[in-house]
Amino acid sequence: MSNLLAKKPLHAILNEAGETGEHSLKRALGPTNLISLGIGAIIGTGIFVLTGTAAANHAGPAIILSFSLAAVACVFAGLCYAEFASMIPVAGSAYTYGYATLGEFIAWIIGWDLILEYALGAATVASGWSGYVLSFLGDFGIRLSPKLAGCPGTAFVFFQGHWERVTMRLDKALAAKHIDIATLPHQYSSFNLFGFLGIMLVTVILVIGIKESANFNSFIVIVKVCVLLVFLGLGINYILGHRAEAISNWTPFLPANTGHYGDFGWSGIATAAGVIFFAYIGFDAVSTAAQEAKNPARDMPIGILGSLVICTILYILVAGVLTGLVKYSSLDVADPIAIGIDQTGVAWGSTLVKLGAICGLSSTMVVMLLGQTRVFFSMAHDGLLPKWASTIHPRFRTPYLSTILVGICVATVAALTPIDVLGNLVSIGTLLAFIIVCGGVWMLRVRGTDVPRAFVTPWIPFTPIMGISVSALMMLSLGKETWARLIIWLVIGLFIYFFYSRKHSKVQLAIANGTPNGTPRAKSMAD
Repeated sequence: MSNLLAKKPLHAILNEAGETGEHSLKRALGPTNLISLGIGAIIGTGIFVLTGTAAANHAGPAIILSFSLAAVACVFAGLCYAEFASMIPVAGSAYTYGYATLGEFIAWIIGWDLILEYALGAATVASGWSGYVLSFLGDFGIRLSPKLAGCPGTAFVFFQGHWERVTMRLDKALAAKHIDIATLPHQYSSFNLFGFLGIMLVTVILVIGIKESANFNSFIVIVKVCVLLVFLGLGINYILGHRAEAISNWTPFLPANTGHYGDFGWSGIATAAGVIFFAYIGFDAVSTAAQEAKNPARDMPIGILGSLVICTILYILVAGVLTGLVKYSSLDVADPIAIGIDQTGVAWGSTLVKLGAICGLSSTMVVMLLGQTRVFFSMAHDGLLPKWASTIHPRFRTPYLSTILVGICVATVAALTPIDVLGNLVSIGTLLAFIIVCGGVWMLRVRGTDVPRAFVTPWIPFTPIMGISVSALMMLSLGKETWARLIIWLVIGLFIYFFYSRKHSKVQLAIANGTPNGTPRAKSMAD
């Protein structure tokens, strides 16, 4: 049992962080790139989709308090991530941190679990990205066959001369025209083509190189932030000219509870915070790029906390303006920001918002896949996955084989799996990662580890305890089906660990060769 909890020595991890040459990752990212990576991961599905749903069903205009609550929860975990990233500046994020503090078995669990966050997170975003692309093209009369326009089983009906996806908005439109949807021709999708192509395009970008990926992401981040600023500008200008209407939309600020937990009232604020937690997933992805940062000790905390603060401010402003433009009860739609900007009377607003959403979700896919491939790189480097997964391209200096494999798998999942099945798995995987990171920071302090830290998490043990508590509470609020899928996924991971990873682990080989505080000798590795 003790060998299961064998830890990877910190000095060995730090030595790996200092490796250079064609077989190491290229250090090319500065603080601006890292903040951009964080913003690219955070601003996506949450702000463009979940804001309206959470406001309409749970919190009303008080959704801004829900965003604040979710942000506070993330700050506790973010402070712990920042300390680890400045102290252990290597690829792998929570996996590497867990290996150094909690042992190999826990590290494997979190590494396997991170696939749920990054790989399935990218697939979830790709599914949403596909919907916005189809809607954007539809504005110009370009329409894809229903067979290739959604995941298997997605329903379409032929209405007004073209095939249209069955949604709540379509149901209401048909009801207003006294048309029974059952009387219209139906077709069902079998493959989400744009979801597949979106992931494959991102895969090509990531193979070409981290600097090129970061530059692409930075450009996209600028575009989508500008779109949100335009929305805020147009929305605030409209509200200032229609104050009475805005006040009416904001009243009541916190609707009374309907008698069910989570449906408005203070419990609604808490429930909405859990729903929009998905909106904050991604700031931790910055830590996976630590081994490619120019000065990780200084820049990683800036990237993690800076992106979290910027996105929280944008979220609160957008939520406040949106609920001022449109009554919260009308926001349970797939494109609430587009509905909001339509209220301003700006004809080109809806198209602009769709373009911003496409850009926003594109950069989120980049960061999610970047995080996943870097976790695979670290696990393979430690011997827990096959060595080819850590192979670096001699020219591009990226883990190209694992990037291609992950890209193909994620693209397939995005094309075949409904978005609602993926979303909760992504959330539960992220929350488990938060718990392990917070626990790791606390454990290092208890042990008095004297490794230099460029950033020190304040208020120990309060900060990690709060991070663990809030994350555990959110995990418990998720449904039984999500927990069942998580358990099945972890069982598969344990099978791989005990039948492959443990036999090839560099740490286990070092222990077997009598060098538990170092790395295995070359001969042992060859064996």
